[in-house]
Amino acid sequence: MAEEDLPPDSKLTRSKQRWAGEHRFLTGRTGDDRLPPGQHLVANWPVLDLGRTPDVSTDRWRLRIGGMVEHPLDLDWPAFLALPQADDRSDIHCVTTWSRYDNDWRGVSTQTLLEAVQPKAEARFVMLHGYDGYTTNVPLEDFASPHALVAHRWQGKPLTREHGGPARLVIPHLYFWKSAKWISRIDFLGADKPGFWEVNGYHLRGDPWAEQRYS
Repeated sequence: MAEEDLPPDSKLTRSKQRWAGEHRFLTGRTGDDRLPPGQHLVANWPVLDLGRTPDVSTDRWRLRIGGMVEHPLDLDWPAFLALPQADDRSDIHCVTTWSRYDNDWRGVSTQTLLEAVQPKAEARFVMLHGYDGYTTNVPLEDFASPHALVAHRWQGKPLTREHGGPARLVIPHLYFWKSAKWISRIDFLGADKPGFWEVNGYHLRGDPWAEQRYS
């Protein structure tokens, strides 16, 4: 990420960097089948960002998919909505220790996107980019999860700006910092490359059940 694209400094960003250095919230315990170790349930959906909340209208929103793919895509909003739509219910788990059950999403499955772009054989990882300058990396097999999707609706309503609308990634089996808000670009890579939080002390993969909070 270029220096000019770095998200602005914020109290939350500084706190999360400190938590990574202190290995805050690690328990070493085993979670149950649904709630990972060190997590607690919430009924609301807390808002966390890096101090920038881009206002991206559907008129100017685009999703570009490229890198190591056979068929790069450049989707505007009508083209995105014209793709097969998927509904999924999943739990989400934030590295800051909250979890929320039974989130109903609607969007385009990552498997649909994979079929469209056809990653090359050497592609192994995916870098996700947000309109706020945020980046995060995921292994290709995690991106390809049957529950992963680019979501534009939550609980039957359009995804709000504060939660990453008009569209965001949802990869529910990983900590939620991996589900990039305000998604703008998806790049397929041959080698892993850390994103914003990964550079700042967070785990390259982020499995909640293994408590992969920090590097």
